[in-house]
Amino acid sequence: MNLHSGRYKCTECGKCFSSSTELTVHGRSHSGEKPFECTVCSKRFTQSGHLIVHSRIHSGEKPHKCHLCDKAFSESGNLNTHMRVHKADKPYKCSQCDKSFKHSGGLKAHEHLHSNREVFECTLCGMQFNTKDKLNRHVRIHTGAKPYSCRHCSERFTLSHQLKAHQLKSHNEGTWLTFHIIEKKLSNNRDLKWTN
Repeated sequence: MNLHSGRYKCTECGKCFSSSTELTVHGRSHSGEKPFECTVCSKRFTQSGHLIVHSRIHSGEKPHKCHLCDKAFSESGNLNTHMRVHKADKPYKCSQCDKSFKHSGGLKAHEHLHSNREVFECTLCGMQFNTKDKLNRHVRIHTGAKPYSCRHCSERFTLSHQLKAHQLKSHNEGTWLTFHIIEKKLSNNRDLKWTN
């Protein structure tokens, strides 16, 4: 009822909240205040919950476990997405035909069919990709293939950028990419899109 009555209303944007705490947290999006700081990398957050989830990057903690297989995830949303593998749940629907998909990536690849582009489909799960290379990388999920091996040790990797990151971190081979804007060092420029 508080939400509908607008009792806790933001003076900046007019958005309403059910509690004063929610309004306070929302206010940080306007002020830029980030009071919660990671003790490992100094990244800051507007909410304590976001810091807790972030800290799992450093600890490796994965508290959200699938009860049907041995997979575990650091975020509940990733577990929810994973559960579609075990169910017939296909929430991503093509707007041009009746086909449905478990993952947004499958839908995006499928949409290329309607644009007369070539589509590559996984024979093991039906996911579709717009390039043969993406299909080949995906198939390794099913086969467990690790074609990239480290010349310094016995470690093997599914993807080439995983090998490069390993060689840089474990054997100091390669060059760190430093981005002063975000104050982080990355082993691969592909990782920049996952950094915020």
